[in-house]
Amino acid sequence: MQKPHVIAYFADDPTRVYQLLQWIPVLERLDDTHPVGILTRDQRTREVVEERTSLPVHFAPGFADLAATYDGLDAKVVLYCNNSMLNFNSLLDGRMLHVHINHGESDKQSMVSNNAKAYDRVFVAGEAAVQRHRAALMELDEHRLVRIGRPQLDLRPAPLLPASERRTVLYAPTWEGDADYNDYTSVDVFGVQIVRSVLAVPNVRLVYKPHPKVTTSLTPAIREAHQAILELVERAAEREPEAGHAAIWQGDILAVFPGCDAMVTDVSSVGLDWLYLQTDKPILITDRHHDAERLRQEVPVSRCADVIDTDDLPGLTELLADRLDHDEHRIARAAMRHHYFDDNGVGDSTVRFVEAVTELVELRDRLRGELATGVEGTVGAA
Repeated sequence: MQKPHVIAYFADDPTRVYQLLQWIPVLERLDDTHPVGILTRDQRTREVVEERTSLPVHFAPGFADLAATYDGLDAKVVLYCNNSMLNFNSLLDGRMLHVHINHGESDKQSMVSNNAKAYDRVFVAGEAAVQRHRAALMELDEHRLVRIGRPQLDLRPAPLLPASERRTVLYAPTWEGDADYNDYTSVDVFGVQIVRSVLAVPNVRLVYKPHPKVTTSLTPAIREAHQAILELVERAAEREPEAGHAAIWQGDILAVFPGCDAMVTDVSSVGLDWLYLQTDKPILITDRHHDAERLRQEVPVSRCADVIDTDDLPGLTELLADRLDHDEHRIARAAMRHHYFDDNGVGDSTVRFVEAVTELVELRDRLRGELATGVEGTVGAA
């Protein structure tokens, strides 16, 4: 088996493995140019990943295992799709270049942290991400930021929704995050009201596709609201079997997009994926914090969307019906797409990603060669 040039490192348990799984098709394309291996630290995660790819999956549960594995593989570049605390075990290895690639593009506060300074490069989607880092971090060397777009959006998964004569509204909320500052979900505060409002729009099909961690949440309010939403969808489907109302738990949300005409979502990567792929279709964004000015400043996409907070819920049915007929934000969305993703068209991000990794593979070999030559020169001079 050929040794990998590139390692995709993932240390977390299966509840977070969705962060890695969305990268696997892109990594498989990268493998055509540079051999790729995946390294996991959790046995259950290893099993999930091995079911999803033919790429070699390495397992290093302990730090000594990790060091021995890296010694044997002699890879050149390591990719990280999150900021797990266990990433720092891997970052100790100075023989490779370390690259943070994240698992989405969003305006959540968790998208930017001082962890960015630990990596040799941070791949970002475009100008909005550069500005986000510049505004949040002190003493950041901006040459570390590499604009590649979002390669996952080049993929075209098979559509999940059957065709419908009805127009389809997708409700795709995010989860509650690890801390209050990063909590953007609408599920617990007005998810039920949103679903009722959508179902009240004439001749509309509702599709509910929550974040994977909503379905496994241990937070009582989230669990209760999620269950209530499922019951609403089930009852609506029983009343109108021809409508096609559905709750979709599994599968890639990008495969749901093609069958939808409008989306209600939270501050999350899903909203920006919609902006990129469905630029000509309305998006509505929730504001659980009821702070319109903060949202406008911190979440630029909200400037080309209808924002929903508790004050707007009574009129949501009418607003949705109007937006499906009269989309007032289409031109603004086109400009905003460029702000987040530069001028990337479909396919461009994958090309940029492979080119950026290639440059780093070559840079690593050059730096290692210079380091070796310098050491030999020093020894000879002694």
